[in-house]
Amino acid sequence: MAFLTDSEKDQLRAVIRQAEARTAGEIVTVIARASGDYYYYPTLWAALAAILAPLPFEWFAVSFAPLGVIELQLLTFMLLGLLLRVPAIKLRLVPRAVQRAYCARRAREQFLAQNLHTTRERTGVLLYVSVAEHHIELLADAGIHARVPAGTWDTIVAEFTAQLRAGRIGAGFCTAVQTVGEHLAGHFPADAANPNELPDHLIEI
Repeated sequence: MAFLTDSEKDQLRAVIRQAEARTAGEIVTVIARASGDYYYYPTLWAALAAILAPLPFEWFAVSFAPLGVIELQLLTFMLLGLLLRVPAIKLRLVPRAVQRAYCARRAREQFLAQNLHTTRERTGVLLYVSVAEHHIELLADAGIHARVPAGTWDTIVAEFTAQLRAGRIGAGFCTAVQTVGEHLAGHFPADAANPNELPDHLIEI
């Protein structure tokens, strides 16, 4: 399943090219279905529920043979282990701080994988969207990060996150790219050469 339609991808590519035409900076967009599998959490909760499964029967004075207790716990573990792996349910079991940590790590991996650290003036900017977690990371290389006032990226991310939660991923990308491009152009205007060092298309992982 594609995150954006072909027309939205074409529009985003055009917006990136327009933004980069005014600056020596480079903007790369990456979107991921999720930043982690989080398999540990369904297993943990299923195991906990299995351990506690015999307690309601104890309260109602229902007796079990030792083997019956084990069978109940195994059945509980297997059923919940499968049920809690449903993506919509599984993510609710994962603390928000853990989700953010996974997203941040995956974004940094993509920053290196997409070679944003190799631009000639260290002015690469990554816009990373993780759909399942409704989380966005904006990473700027050393050259631009040192010149942008504190809080600038936070404002862009907050506006994009609102678009993401509303299901307007394409519009959110375009608005964020335009805003990032304006900041890049102000600090690193395009020179005569202005090579296109990194891809302009949306990268889906």
